[in-house]
Amino acid sequence: MNREELKDFLEAKVIQYNNPKFLETDPIQIPHQFNTKEDIEISGFLTATIAWGNRKSIITNAHRMMEMLDHDPYNFIMNYENKDLQQLQSFVHRTFNHVDFLFFIKALQNIYKNHGGLEKVFFDNSDSTSIQPAIAAFKKVFFEIAHPARTTKHVSDPLKGSAAKRINMFLRWMVRDGSTNVDFGLWKSISPAILSCPLDVHSGNVARKLKLLKRKQNDAKALAELDKSLRKLDPLDPVKYDFALFGLGVFEKF
Repeated sequence: MNREELKDFLEAKVIQYNNPKFLETDPIQIPHQFNTKEDIEISGFLTATIAWGNRKSIITNAHRMMEMLDHDPYNFIMNYENKDLQQLQSFVHRTFNHVDFLFFIKALQNIYKNHGGLEKVFFDNSDSTSIQPAIAAFKKVFFEIAHPARTTKHVSDPLKGSAAKRINMFLRWMVRDGSTNVDFGLWKSISPAILSCPLDVHSGNVARKLKLLKRKQNDAKALAELDKSLRKLDPLDPVKYDFALFGLGVFEKF
């Protein structure tokens, strides 16, 4: 396929998969339970944090997280007492356990009380070309309070070579246009043009087959290469093609 044919093919797949009917199998259904900005972004961040492994398990455990936060995540985070944290003790998703969950609650409280919230932390540290420096800066802010060493592995750092798939997915949810009722378009301060595709085994394999990506590893260098390719197709909203790449890989075994 030449570039125009490829663009037409991917645009059609975006229309097919950027569709609410796929929410029932996607972790983004969790923040769709909420109506206020803070509840949506907190539930989205926590869900994205555990978004690896079996999708059914991710969704089940994200629902458990929300139950443990009394289905009121922002209020819980801002006003919890130590006794309230006892109900988090049984949580585990793969290598993310109650120790990590407890710290995430404390770190999020610090961000909302002392840094103006999640959107402001990412906006204050973003530049005009890429969101990746903001992700690295966010990790520093997130762990500025006392923390268990084990928990740092659950927030990726692009400056250390990570493709940061889960945070890039969360940022897509928050920033991209919400008119199709899939992504939310909540964060108006950040341009979708600087977002990066949530690069995983599915999107990576499809991108290689379509010659959008040559690098074999799914790392920060591969992400930069894919960013470049997708921005040639749509410089204003390159990450919409995540729907096409992921859909082709997961649902069509492309």
